[in-house]
Amino acid sequence: MGKTDFAEAYTEKMFPEVASPAGRIDPEFEDIFDNFAYDEVITEEGKNVPAKDRFMAILAALIGSQAIDEYALMMPAALNFGVTPDEVKEIVYQGVPYLGIGRVRPFIKRTNKIFDYSGLSVEKPARNTVRPETRLEKGIEAQVEIFGEGMREFYKSGPEESRHINLWLARNCFGDYYTRTGLTLAQRELITFCFLMAQGGCESQLEAHVIGNLRLGHSKQYLINVVSQCVPYIGYPRCLNALTCINRGNAQFEAHK
Repeated sequence: MGKTDFAEAYTEKMFPEVASPAGRIDPEFEDIFDNFAYDEVITEEGKNVPAKDRFMAILAALIGSQAIDEYALMMPAALNFGVTPDEVKEIVYQGVPYLGIGRVRPFIKRTNKIFDYSGLSVEKPARNTVRPETRLEKGIEAQVEIFGEGMREFYKSGPEESRHINLWLARNCFGDYYTRTGLTLAQRELITFCFLMAQGGCESQLEAHVIGNLRLGHSKQYLINVVSQCVPYIGYPRCLNALTCINRGNAQFEAHK
């Protein structure tokens, strides 16, 4: 079959210092995969996204699907396409409230190892912007900006026995993570969408974050294009589920404009 010229050139741009990132362990498979992932997916007319967005989405999807070996392969490629070390770190940090530390800690370790091996370092090691007394307030502000005024009192809602979870959501998920520097609010919503899509089983939350993305300026077509870029990395079933969530979330968004 052989590799297309576009796929060959794109691979060289992703991995300029190695002849083949996978070492040509299985050349026939690699030609099939590379021609799809590094040519067809990227060159499909009207279905692309900016390269930096593509790689941020891919890294988040790989974390969400627990694909640590592929993450280790693609993280240096993301850096070669403009994703900064600070942004990589924030993508990993952002995964914790959505995936849990048990799933994310291996990625923290692997990221640090790759940085050490490559001689890279983050520009701003301290990216926290809140204090203990402000994290709830700032978290609520982030929730309102993403989802609207209906979230302002959400932390007080729900049955008494489980209301503390809504409080933690505002104070921890949004207060501790969304308020950090290194990524914009829109970028955080994009990678959160990718975490949930790749993790699977979170369709109701995925629909909510479709709406959050739309409110922050990401169009329906943009989200479809992001899903398209993730097909080679997380497979068709979860991407098809994500498309259903995009349609449902967009319908809700349009109905409440």
